[in-house]
Amino acid sequence: MIRCENLVKIYKTAELEVIALQGLDLSVEDGELMAIIGNSGSGKSTLLNILGGLDRPSAGTVMVDNKDLLKLTDQQLVKYKRETVGFVWQNNARNLIPYLTALENVELPMIISGKAKRDRALELLDMVGLSHRRNNKLSQLSGGEQQRVAIAIALANKPRLLLADEPTGAVDTRTADQILDVFREFNRTYGITIVIVTHDRQLSRKVDRVVAIRDGRTSSEFIRKKNSSEELAEALTGSNERAAIEEETHEELAVIDKAGRVQIPKEYLESLGLSGRNKIKIELDNNRIILVPPESRNMN
Repeated sequence: MIRCENLVKIYKTAELEVIALQGLDLSVEDGELMAIIGNSGSGKSTLLNILGGLDRPSAGTVMVDNKDLLKLTDQQLVKYKRETVGFVWQNNARNLIPYLTALENVELPMIISGKAKRDRALELLDMVGLSHRRNNKLSQLSGGEQQRVAIAIALANKPRLLLADEPTGAVDTRTADQILDVFREFNRTYGITIVIVTHDRQLSRKVDRVVAIRDGRTSSEFIRKKNSSEELAEALTGSNERAAIEEETHEELAVIDKAGRVQIPKEYLESLGLSGRNKIKIELDNNRIILVPPESRNMN
């Protein structure tokens, strides 16, 4: 569904140049439910804007649903944003029109596309658990309810890809769990590809794969283990035991780009006494690659 290769995004002003993405590689399978995590300024929101057709990269390759986003005309890009991709924002004001009811908000994208179907709007509201609130306006809905309406809106025109930028950032933990359960339900029911950008690392418990971005590049991935202990967790009654098991359902893998580069976590470098250095000794030991501090004092 998504293929990014050596993706670069540079923002320029009169006196400043900011490199938001610097050679990022990413692949997302059709029907996958995955998350992108990273600290503020890591480039994750920039990536999401590019995938959503809201921004264009400075260089590289970005393919979504067999469409080359760098080659789309402005008119083709509008069609892409209407039909191929749905977007859920953290700020509900960007998703919802306050003087419309929940049902009317969900119907609006279909009306604009000339495909208005009230049955479809009611079905989506029912799937997000808000069919009983269909006639309520924005001021009558809680923050979590507004976000669930926003998800229904994003799916109104049956997009192939759903992008969500910090969808749980403005709600409490319980409501966040409900919202993420909605994403999982749509992913399983419709097979829609969902990419969620978040800073919440606990999200890994709800998705199959987590990609970590650091300094504008993919640095590592957290893959759900095939032999995870979820069944055992269901059988346990102690919440602490369950939480401990859930922490072990994913394993972290470093990402190697096409040039053979790999990002080493800062805490690893600090433990080796390599913080502040720009050289490291690499040794091949049978099937292992070993990184050790340089022995020579001349290597700084």
